[in-house]
Amino acid sequence: MANKIIFMGTPMFAVPILKSLYQNGYPISHVYTQPPQKSQRGQKINKSPIQGIAETLNLEFRAPKHLKDNKEEYEYFKSIDADLAIVVAYGQIIPKEFLNLTKKGFINIHASLLPKWRGAAPIQRSIMNLDKEIGFSIMKIAEQLDTGPVCNAYKIDLKNDLNASDVADKISLIAAEKILDNIDNILEDKANFIEQDHSKATYAPKIQKIEGEINWNNNSKNIIGKINGLYPVPGAFFIYKGERYKILKAEPGNGIGKTGEVISDYLEIACGDKQSIKIKEIQRQGKKPQNIGEFMLGSQIKKGIII
Repeated sequence: MANKIIFMGTPMFAVPILKSLYQNGYPISHVYTQPPQKSQRGQKINKSPIQGIAETLNLEFRAPKHLKDNKEEYEYFKSIDADLAIVVAYGQIIPKEFLNLTKKGFINIHASLLPKWRGAAPIQRSIMNLDKEIGFSIMKIAEQLDTGPVCNAYKIDLKNDLNASDVADKISLIAAEKILDNIDNILEDKANFIEQDHSKATYAPKIQKIEGEINWNNNSKNIIGKINGLYPVPGAFFIYKGERYKILKAEPGNGIGKTGEVISDYLEIACGDKQSIKIKEIQRQGKKPQNIGEFMLGSQIKKGIII
């Protein structure tokens, strides 16, 4: 009898991986994803990207609000009698009692080189930390978050001009290919899972919106790391005259000025290390994103101002 696989994921990051499994003939019995979310003004209901692709591929899907203390969902999950569950950015911690409901366990594709950057925001934290490399790990889910044994990890160079969206896309596409190299071994109990060195663990807690505020006393590399790491949400920003300005893209400059001073007509800003950053794209509160040339035409933020 063919193996049964449950896929659990929510954001666009998980979509190429689900598509790859489906297109290569792996039997996806059920898909689990987060329930649709209301837009900010409540005018629209937004399905998760994984729900969208599950509907397109005519895969049966479930979208429970929570798994914890959900006896009905537990019994349903148990009734599937799956061989394996593959989890990719699902958005909920899998309760302990669920972890015994598949024959081969739960496999997670986690976007870091474990044990580094366990937790909710590994890509963002890695970029903000100015890491030189990033990657992803294929691991067995254990009771404690991201602590399970790893069968394979794949590295990619982390270039300074890549933002979190770029890196997520890159990792997702590579993972969609590499999962195919691992899944048969996992199903046939041939995969070699190695315990992590827990003494080397670092953590990537969920990003808080306030973390995006830029302190111009910081050095230029760290500021650009924050801009890239927090793109597209929640975004790195500064406040000027009570309005929030989100910086979408910036690059190193070579100008000199007082900390936080606008030192050119194209929004080059001096930082705390006697270096500067050149803002390339920006979004004023309540407005659409603009390239810097468009923005400066009508902006109050002029050369010589300190922000």
